[in-house]
Amino acid sequence: MPASLESVRREQFPALAGKTFLDAACASLAPQAAADAITALLRDVQTYPERSATAFHIRLDAARDATRPAAARLIGARPADIALIENTSHGLAIAAAAIPFEPGDNILVPELEYLQVPLPWRQQPPPAAPEIRLVPHASGTLPVDRFAAVADGRTRAVVMSSVQWSNGFRADLDAIGDFCRKRRLWFVVDGIQQLGAFPIDVGRTPIDILVTGGHKWLNAPFGAGFMYINPAARDRLRPPVAGYLSVNPPAGGWAEYFRTPAITPLQPVTFTPDARRYETGGTGNYPGMVGLAASLDLINSLGPGVIAGHIAGLTDQLLEGLSALPVRVVTPRDPSHRSGIVTFTLDEVAREAALIERLLDARIMVSHRYTSGVGGVRVSCHFFNGADDVARLLEVTGGWLSASGRAR
Repeated sequence: MPASLESVRREQFPALAGKTFLDAACASLAPQAAADAITALLRDVQTYPERSATAFHIRLDAARDATRPAAARLIGARPADIALIENTSHGLAIAAAAIPFEPGDNILVPELEYLQVPLPWRQQPPPAAPEIRLVPHASGTLPVDRFAAVADGRTRAVVMSSVQWSNGFRADLDAIGDFCRKRRLWFVVDGIQQLGAFPIDVGRTPIDILVTGGHKWLNAPFGAGFMYINPAARDRLRPPVAGYLSVNPPAGGWAEYFRTPAITPLQPVTFTPDARRYETGGTGNYPGMVGLAASLDLINSLGPGVIAGHIAGLTDQLLEGLSALPVRVVTPRDPSHRSGIVTFTLDEVAREAALIERLLDARIMVSHRYTSGVGGVRVSCHFFNGADDVARLLEVTGGWLSASGRAR
């Protein structure tokens, strides 16, 4: 483990001294920097250090806005292209409401997807609610020709996770994005199982809307995430119902505006053309956003390339160790399609559940996940993990399999 990552593990993640945490794909640990930022904010809420409550509220808005440039840096975007959202579900719901559909249109969704990915489109009101077509996987992978085979002249969008949650397959976003561009399809990507572990560069990859929550690989402790909206696509989206913080600030700022006797509830306003237009536009989750900003700063300082390389080394170690055990690896082995998730199965759900209980007893945290018959014991290797974590998982798993095999 590189020295910088080792120091981050030791200084930022104290819980790792007492457990082997391999479950970032479920909900990750928050770094000390995020906890400190939230604690400082809550202390200020208790004491109100500003001269007035109005000034303090404006300062809170500015603190929340600091998340925008940190998120933009992570994905190669501009701060103006970032909307701050509560979670991935929130972002997908915004996308589903903003993209215009006509009766008879359809969207493509991989059959390995998490329930939430197609859910907002399933709830769109008729008559323009799109048909949802499932794209069949190929042995757990999603080659672009699978999308082409399902698409037709009424296909309007591809909606998918960049990493499939049950087996860790990382899609070729460049190829699928190029397919969408050539067919003039919307490309909506759920990046929650990738961002923070493996990079996504929206300056290179043609994505219209990218959404992510912060509580998985971004290590944020509260309901806070962000959404990228391609500026070239915004004039084709339905404008949202937004709040006052989504309008351009008045001359002199909000403090001056609020004390102006002549204002009325129907005061003329102009909405921002930035992605901020798609936020709720009211008082936000300030603790969650300052925590997310601190976590993003930590990830950006380490470098997404360094993080990805470290995680790839851990998954190599894990796959090599699993090959010596009586298990079947579900995760595709091609390094170009791997993520931080490695899933293996015992081909018997009850035995997998028993193994996970043994791992939890040993303070080794993993998950049990399936979609469309694909899944098993899901292991998440993140930048704060080391080779010793993987070795311990393999040791306990191997011992349990040996003992349970003899018992059978």
